[in-house]
Amino acid sequence: MRNTLVIWLVAAMFIFPVFWLKTATAAETPKLGPLVGDDSPLKQGEKIAFLGDSITAAGAGPSGYCRLIANAIAEKHPDLGVEIIYAGISGHKVPNLQGRLDRDVLSKNPTVVFIYIGINDVWHSIRGQGTPKDKYEAGLRELIARIEKAGATVVLATPSVIGEKTDGSNPLDPMLEEYAAISRRVAKDTGTTLCDLRVAFLDYLKEHNPEQKTKGVLTGDGVHLNPEGNRFVAEQAASAIAAALKKR
Repeated sequence: MRNTLVIWLVAAMFIFPVFWLKTATAAETPKLGPLVGDDSPLKQGEKIAFLGDSITAAGAGPSGYCRLIANAIAEKHPDLGVEIIYAGISGHKVPNLQGRLDRDVLSKNPTVVFIYIGINDVWHSIRGQGTPKDKYEAGLRELIARIEKAGATVVLATPSVIGEKTDGSNPLDPMLEEYAAISRRVAKDTGTTLCDLRVAFLDYLKEHNPEQKTKGVLTGDGVHLNPEGNRFVAEQAASAIAAALKKR
């Protein structure tokens, strides 16, 4: 009896880890079908730029949202030669993006530019270094105009969260809502594809954050993405990029 049990346990060490590894991997893989599936709108030589702040800078890391998209494209469509341009810099706001757009993005001839900005424009206001609403809006409009003039397609994301509570008690929620509304208006007025991360985050957190925690669901600190947050943003971004490409 003991020998039989030992044999079974040894066999399980080789059989079941494989099963659980596949299950875990599947659970952790973001759903990027709209962008990388069989009906992908990607074209030969596509160049996708991710422009933003520290969230996007971290998104270039091994498990970051930009890298997840890049890896999926490389795996599913290696023949297309798609290039990813990583253009996130910590602490940046809309005026910073305006100042470095040519150097960091347009000089590399992108075909698509995904802009994820707005958190610092709001967050830095607590120390008097935020971006006034009029400059935020004018800056977004200028960025879009310059990118489109260069021949690239734009996707504009709304700022997501500064604190993960969904009851409106995060201190900067009112201001963040105002800036998200500006991003939506700019996207609508310019005909730009919108990736409404603000709405997507709140919808997800209402379901998955019943304890009203300030962090730990999609972010590590209330702002910067944890692994689940990176997968979540990768899915939202991929869907929006695919929608924009289909409109070209």
